[in-house]
Amino acid sequence: MTEENKKNDSESNTHIAIFNGKAIRRTWFAERWWFVIEDIISTLTDSNDPKQYINKMKQRDNILSEAWVQIVHTLQIQTTGGKQAMNCSDTEGILRIIQSIPSKKAEPFKRWLAKVGYERIQEIENPELAQERMKKLYELKGYSKDWIEKRLRGIAIRQELTDEWKNRGMRQEIEFAILTNEISQATFGKTVEEYKKFKKLKKENLRDHMDDLELIFTMLGEASTTAITKAKDAKGLEENKIAARQGGEVAGNARKELESKTGEDVVTEENFLFIPEKKKKKRKKLIDSYQEIM
Repeated sequence: MTEENKKNDSESNTHIAIFNGKAIRRTWFAERWWFVIEDIISTLTDSNDPKQYINKMKQRDNILSEAWVQIVHTLQIQTTGGKQAMNCSDTEGILRIIQSIPSKKAEPFKRWLAKVGYERIQEIENPELAQERMKKLYELKGYSKDWIEKRLRGIAIRQELTDEWKNRGMRQEIEFAILTNEISQATFGKTVEEYKKFKKLKKENLRDHMDDLELIFTMLGEASTTAITKAKDAKGLEENKIAARQGGEVAGNARKELESKTGEDVVTEENFLFIPEKKKKKRKKLIDSYQEIM
């Protein structure tokens, strides 16, 4: 498999797993988890320079050094500075690497590693488990059950749209970003980055800081785009941009109509979790009235 294929296959699958309070980045690639080796070294050794530790480890373990190219792959991992190519290994490879790390944490880490892999297998066999885990995570962050249901529904609609784009040859991250901006601009009058700046967000997920109404119109824009893309059999980036813009316009027109009838802006600069309860209740009335129409 080429490096480009590796990038495409893991382009949006970076996840965070927690071991003993420390974050370990991982990505789902080629039907299994791949873990960032530097994160594991930092976790097991408390090293401030994991790259140097890896070099010394390979120097003292010739067998590991020879096997390195077979068990380690460079994959695209989301970092605070954007996507970066990082050395990763799957569970089998990590177990081999751990053999060269003198650490009391090695044995509990092996058990943790097995549990992480088993959970993913469970989720593949029963996707509802993944949704349940996500629900619990959002609940712990303080989101309401109504909001969580909309967020999960939005994820499913987004997945259907990106699958449609992939079927039509849109595979690069930049192409997804361009098309998403077309929908966002037509729906809310802002690109994704402009929207994030409006809400005073940096690296946070924009949709996690939308309220119910914003999520509803996001879903409408993306669901409309999927329907239009299929109906027009859009091909290539330019045709898909037109479909994305038209899908966003469906949601944008609905947003403007609601705003004209209520005198309230749908787009809010406030982060959802920090909206005062009084404002939440006021917007909930708008949400309930709009859902009756839908």
